[in-house]
Amino acid sequence: MRQPGKIKTLLVANRGEITIRVMRASHELGIRTVSIYSQEDRFSLHRMKADESYLVGEGKGPVDAYLDIEDIIRIAREAGADAIHPGYGFLSENPDFAEACAAAGIIFIGPTPKIMRSLGNKVTARTLAVSAGVPVMPATAPLPLDAAECARMAAEIGYPVMLKASWGGGGRGMRVIESESQLAEMVATARREAKSAFGNDEVYLEKLVRRARHVEVQILGDLHGNLVHLYERDCTVQRRNQKVIERAPAVFLDDAQRAELCELGLRIGRAVGYLNAGTVEFLQDADTGQFYFIEVNPRIQVEHTVTEVVTGIDLVKAQIRIAEGAVIGEPASGVPAQSGIRMNGHAMQCRITTEDPENAFIPDYGRITAYRSPAGFGIRLDAGTAYTGAFITRSYDSLLVKVTAWAPTADETIARMHRALWEFRVRGVVTNLRFLDQVITHPSFENADYTTRFIDDTPELFHFPRKRDRATRLLRFVADVIVNGNPEVVGRARPTRTLDPRPPKVSLAELPPPGTKQRLDELGPRKFARWMLEQEPVLLTDTTFRDAHQSLLATRFRTSDLVAVAPAYARLAPGLFSVECWGGATFDVAMRFLRESPWDRLAAFREAMPNLLLQMLLRSANAVGYTNYPDNVVRYFIEQAARNGVDLFRVFDSLNWVENMRVAMDAVLETDRLCEAAICYTGDLFESDPACNYVPKILQEEPDFFKKQAKTKKKN
Repeated sequence: MRQPGKIKTLLVANRGEITIRVMRASHELGIRTVSIYSQEDRFSLHRMKADESYLVGEGKGPVDAYLDIEDIIRIAREAGADAIHPGYGFLSENPDFAEACAAAGIIFIGPTPKIMRSLGNKVTARTLAVSAGVPVMPATAPLPLDAAECARMAAEIGYPVMLKASWGGGGRGMRVIESESQLAEMVATARREAKSAFGNDEVYLEKLVRRARHVEVQILGDLHGNLVHLYERDCTVQRRNQKVIERAPAVFLDDAQRAELCELGLRIGRAVGYLNAGTVEFLQDADTGQFYFIEVNPRIQVEHTVTEVVTGIDLVKAQIRIAEGAVIGEPASGVPAQSGIRMNGHAMQCRITTEDPENAFIPDYGRITAYRSPAGFGIRLDAGTAYTGAFITRSYDSLLVKVTAWAPTADETIARMHRALWEFRVRGVVTNLRFLDQVITHPSFENADYTTRFIDDTPELFHFPRKRDRATRLLRFVADVIVNGNPEVVGRARPTRTLDPRPPKVSLAELPPPGTKQRLDELGPRKFARWMLEQEPVLLTDTTFRDAHQSLLATRFRTSDLVAVAPAYARLAPGLFSVECWGGATFDVAMRFLRESPWDRLAAFREAMPNLLLQMLLRSANAVGYTNYPDNVVRYFIEQAARNGVDLFRVFDSLNWVENMRVAMDAVLETDRLCEAAICYTGDLFESDPACNYVPKILQEEPDFFKKQAKTKKKN
């Protein structure tokens, strides 16, 4: 067995994110690094970041390769490694691996095989906890193969029970069993899962607490008998017994509960003379506040980052230094004495995975076509395969990247994490980003009013806001046009010259002069109508924004071009009565031909021309479509149009059927907007045909006909 001493070369017996994490700490300590990789991981980033890398378990499966103790020891010897860090998962809790390292004269960075056997087996650990005066949950001994005996043992502690694997963690092998009818099938399934994950199929039963919180204490012990805690982590938010979000400190604990919890963790550590980093896990009954010992994870945890952030202690470096013989409390260890360990602020970790929350969290796999991560003060990222071009394989855990946020308060930490999650852009594979954001912004999470059943019992977490992914779709369109050409112009000759239209120069720093929009807001629709009748000058409506691009420019005038000239209208033509800019065929044109939102167009016009009445053409019962719609549809459409910026509705019917226009006109009046009824005349106003000259005939007989009608309306 090798004695402690300066480590020069360290092999990381793991893959992905944790391997990179250990290598970063090693590089900062001036230690050379060696990585191993399976055939499936030959393109993984952890292989490239090491000083040396070696294929492990050649010819074996993707998981079995990393469980090949003999081959890992062979590689360590060939590479001249004098220490091995197991990371988490795989062989990290396997005492046989620790013994193999010792036999090869290689330092194992973790607890001794004896400690691992005492604590790695959950049944043995429970016995030890009882002897140390730590409360435990009622549980059985390891279950035998005899089904009848298993049923008897389960009945002794009473249903519901939790089925657990004796070796390992991460939620694997865990099942809630409500009745004896489920027992045999679930035990068989859990045995297979435990055997596959940990190489041991031993399982046991534990009494289930319905309203439970999951908290854990980080401990560190050195070779000189010193043992400290680094406070607690809250791991309550879980799905199927696997942690999703972790926090430090646990905001639902008061100071007395925190002190009690940390002391219970130290009792377990002292009982075995704990060495290196470990995590003592507890359930807290949310109703009584009572803590119950669950297990000890004799390794570094996935969620160690939140402890590092709030304490300022690098746990991985501490592991390496302690393995070299450093003394806790002395500067060389990087870990102060217990009295010097303090928590500063709040931290939270979210595990970004390639799982589909809308499809039972089935893992996705494939190539990441685009990747952008968050940054900024208080944000930390730990990733292994998160980069553009990385291939996510189905062979391993779906963890993509861990993001850790820190802030002085719990509320600010949530806000910072919310911002970070929205800054992520991952394309090519499905992720749980939106789901995580739903969780951390839920009122129950913000108030720390949750249990381990929070995700299962909160269906609204799965009501996701839709992301449009406009940037990716736009890039695909541009790429397609560059390579294949635009199908809209196939066969057309390229224009000999192109125009570069430039809107008139106006000062956008100055607000446009008040216009009819302000007059309508001041007077209201009824008084505004009277004002209109009193006007001797002709009131002009400009229809360029609607008619011109519909007819003259063949339905291809884009919103961006229209909006570019709109501010000039507002400043150079403030005397216009209105601008007809919406409705009619343009609504359909925007969606079908230009692939634009007509509602976005309306909003842009409203912002660019705040002083002019915005007018739309409404086809009565057809609204802006080509068929008769139900009355409630027409009313709702008008309501939304008015709310989004339309001031004046010009209503017409192709058959001049007033009754067909009535629903639309009444709906306009209910919105306190202006309604302008229009009569359609499809012939030449000055046509000599008697059947088509009704209006000219009136003008010939009575030239002042319309003027008299207007004066009559004034009097009324």
